Amino acid sequence: MNCPRCGLPEELCVCDEMTREGQRIRVRSDKRRYGKVVTLVDGFKDVDVHKIAKELKRRLACGGTSKNDKIELQGDHVRKVKDVLTSMGFSEDMIDVL
Repeated sequence: MNCPRCGLPEELCVCDEMTREGQRIRVRSDKRRYGKVVTLVDGFKDVDVHKIAKELKRRLACGGTSKNDKIELQGDHVRKVKDVLTSMGFSEDMIDVL
């Protein structure tokens, strides 16, 4: 199967890696109803946000959702998200923790 962007076989394609390295991602926490804290991750472009959300939820052992190119994780995971995203191939310099 070939990549739809570059036409190379998926084994040789580096489109996802290049896309991940050039993104400015923001991680912050927000207080919702009844004092519940959620972690918001946004700034994704040209990547499968649903896949990233699924992996974050699995590694952080929490619930969450992905809507409108944003990820909401249940609980305060601001410090941990940066480490997980870095291990997934995103550039550490491009992740802003607010």
